[in-house]
Amino acid sequence: MHTRRYHALLLTATTPPTGRVVLVNDVECWLETTNGRVELSTHEYAPAVMHPDGHHRLAGFSSSPWPTWTYALDDDTRLVHELWVVPGVPRVFLSWRLLGRPLEHARLCVRPLLSGRDHHTLLRERDGTTLAPPHVSARRVVFSWKGKLPRLVTDASGAYRHEPTWYRNFLYREERARGLDHLEDLMSPGVFTFELDAGDAVLTLLADAGHQGHARDDGEGHVKAHHDERENQEASREANADVRAQVGLARTAELARRARYDSALVRAADSYVVRRGAGQTIIAGYPWFTDWGRDTFIALRGLCLCTGRPDAAMQIVREWAGAVSHGMVPNRFAEQGETAEYDSVDAALWFIIAVDAVLAHGTAAARDRERLAQAVQAIIAGYSSGTRHGIRADADGLLMCGAPGMQLTWMDAKVADWVVTPRAGKPVEVQALWLNALAIAARLAPDRGAAARADALLVRGRTSFAARFWNESRGCLYDVVDVDGRSDAFDARLRPNQIYAVGGLPLGLLDGPRARAVVDLLERELWTPLGLRSLARGEPDYAPRYEGGVRARDAAYHQGTVWPYLAGPFIEAWVRVRGETPAAKQEARTRFLAPLLEHAQHGHLPEIADAEAPHAPRGCPFQAWSLAEALRLECDVLAASGPGTGGKRGALIEQSASQQGV
Repeated sequence: MHTRRYHALLLTATTPPTGRVVLVNDVECWLETTNGRVELSTHEYAPAVMHPDGHHRLAGFSSSPWPTWTYALDDDTRLVHELWVVPGVPRVFLSWRLLGRPLEHARLCVRPLLSGRDHHTLLRERDGTTLAPPHVSARRVVFSWKGKLPRLVTDASGAYRHEPTWYRNFLYREERARGLDHLEDLMSPGVFTFELDAGDAVLTLLADAGHQGHARDDGEGHVKAHHDERENQEASREANADVRAQVGLARTAELARRARYDSALVRAADSYVVRRGAGQTIIAGYPWFTDWGRDTFIALRGLCLCTGRPDAAMQIVREWAGAVSHGMVPNRFAEQGETAEYDSVDAALWFIIAVDAVLAHGTAAARDRERLAQAVQAIIAGYSSGTRHGIRADADGLLMCGAPGMQLTWMDAKVADWVVTPRAGKPVEVQALWLNALAIAARLAPDRGAAARADALLVRGRTSFAARFWNESRGCLYDVVDVDGRSDAFDARLRPNQIYAVGGLPLGLLDGPRARAVVDLLERELWTPLGLRSLARGEPDYAPRYEGGVRARDAAYHQGTVWPYLAGPFIEAWVRVRGETPAAKQEARTRFLAPLLEHAQHGHLPEIADAEAPHAPRGCPFQAWSLAEALRLECDVLAASGPGTGGKRGALIEQSASQQGV
């Protein structure tokens, strides 16, 4: 039963990875037998009606190797319904088959429910239908919308009967809970019918933007109007056999693809590395996010490098390198008619972390290495001299940022003019990123002068960080110093951002007793089975649950709400302060990673969760950086041979210690 506006059978990106439109929302299915009609579907309608009653016949569901529903028709007969997609192609395969005692004269009826809309909007009948009359052949039915939407091309192993109607007042309960529009009407052009005693029923759905494209609408299987009925029937039989053959090939290809991966996490990662133009990018989350700068660079190490995609990682950072402006990278690519948004202080710094990881892989061509090194130097130069939104290196070597009405860090919730967590000044994780970026820039510098300047800032910044961020009364780090530019103002609220001074980045800024104190405090006050809380209990504005309308949810977004991606730096820090021993890694797997992965849905992890038990998953249900950090833990940080960044991190620590005369 669909509960979100984004739930669909065929939802495709017209300008990948954006321009997403819903073509086929769902299907209404039933069996016609000698004993009457048997319903297989269930929808929810306003005000609170569930109809039909197909869910009462649902005897089982499995997601492996693809979504499969099993319906109990009677004590001896089952109907199995399967669904799968072709990676990289907007095609969905649906099939139905009977198991057990055969049913005589069993006819399956499938009525597609269509909208042809942007994936954020909802359709109402009063908006008027723009669906043109379909083109029908022996095998294929092609539906066209007026405007620029892709055609819907269907291939079926059965017959099609044109019988247009509307289904009204579908209710999406998750949208209602989010305080958003939640009612929709859907159009249905007709019914596909399949005789199940003739074999599997197969229906394929394809979004064809090119009118030739993947559909190969070359006349194959079409029957000309002047052909007689015998020729028409023969063509139909051949077309049905061809459709079933397509399904067999698709099943085989999908099984072969899955056999290449031995981990549900790695298989899930496939969903996020997608095409953008001639290159590739990372989707921040499904179903509503596109590709965002900060999210991309945080997720790149886990999704690309830990899953054997170094070429994709290089394509991604190379594309973003061309977007550097005044030392900043946009927090997302501008789409047609939009202006790029340079409104993040940490996106450019995370870009440098990602570049360092890609270059450390050792497969970069000389020209790519030079281009990326130039982008790194441009960022350091821009931040050192000062750029947008008050971002500048201060005299103490730390990075100042902040401007009225701006939310520059990852805690970026904003309601109208209200910035929920402004954090103007010198945020702790920004300093960790900045000092790591300086260490990387010094190694990638084109000459000794540039290296010396980065080194000097690094030494000054590390000294200032150690002197200014330690909060002796709480035994941890301040979240922000120099709040709003005032040198005597500190934000002492207990947040998770300080974890990046110990883990998650190549260069740690704390060690010894202070590092251990930070990790122990965050474990005690912020850790949950789904990651770290964004604010400790007892702090002002602490929100135990992420629920309600838009304003209530945005107010809670970083005020206690749990973020699974922070499990990555926390668990890495936990292992580091215990010497990265095999015993520490094994304990971390059992104590932290295993409970986190128990919440994974088919390898995916959510964006956020409630701060209080039972820590219900909230927000975007499938989030790239949540999965990526779990992958980085699994494949790198907790690997028996030691973290893949271990040698590099050791070199950075040794270099920095030497610079400070340690």
